[in-house]
Amino acid sequence: MLLNMRDLLAVANKHYFAVPAFNTSSNMLLKGTMETCERLQAPVIIAIHPDELKFIGDSFLPMVIDLANRTTVPVAINLDHGANFEQVVHAISLGFTSVMIDASSLPLEENIAITKKVVEAAHAANVSVEGELGTIGTADDYGEKTSKKIIYTEVEDAVRFTKETGCDTLAVAIGTAHGLYPKDVKPKLALDRLQEIKAAVSVPLVLHGGSGNPDEEIAQSVKYGINKINISSDIKDAFYKKCREVLKDEGLREPNAIYPECVKASNAVVEHKIRLFNDDDKVKYYYGEA
Repeated sequence: MLLNMRDLLAVANKHYFAVPAFNTSSNMLLKGTMETCERLQAPVIIAIHPDELKFIGDSFLPMVIDLANRTTVPVAINLDHGANFEQVVHAISLGFTSVMIDASSLPLEENIAITKKVVEAAHAANVSVEGELGTIGTADDYGEKTSKKIIYTEVEDAVRFTKETGCDTLAVAIGTAHGLYPKDVKPKLALDRLQEIKAAVSVPLVLHGGSGNPDEEIAQSVKYGINKINISSDIKDAFYKKCREVLKDEGLREPNAIYPECVKASNAVVEHKIRLFNDDDKVKYYYGEA
């Protein structure tokens, strides 16, 4: 069941769970993720970053849309960290049901202006919009190319931003970073700031950089009102670590001999995140169950 993210997260907001947004930049990750979500009856967001879209090509979208239309699991397809208006419009034309415009590195006035412009265009096509306030850090060289410094979202800015832009969801900076943290770094979420923002705004809140944070903090953030959590590095790390193990057998060459164990390893992470976010067995809420 294909939905936009506004409708998908409205249910999560009401019932206090978070829908995982898995970056699935290959058909193996996509197929495995969808099979796990169907088995666990877990709503899901398929996230694709512009760099990933450039690599896999526009023709990847019809496959995602087809899978979403064939399942009873609620699915949103989200452009992750759209950098400009042109990228967003292109994503809408391809069939994304949600787009993120990340103008968080700009001054607040400019961030509001471009996000508002995106909202006007997207809403005309029944596509939802995610904005971002504050700076989410970069934990490793594969993370988003942003500042390593985390600038926390201010409560008053969140109130103004959501009111003036009309965005459907808001990504907040409360201490996470993109990528995988070095072993000597222990991230810590500003859960008190999260509670203040949640009390002040009505739109669902999003946590980026969800890979690598302690499970107990992530679970607590869901209880405090996070409704969407982005996961990319964790599932890819599991997938490709297993690939390296499998490919030690130099005689293997067929994809159906190489990838099943890799998908299985990734799926274990997908299942763990779904349960951690309290997302399992939530499909029922989208079909009239109170």
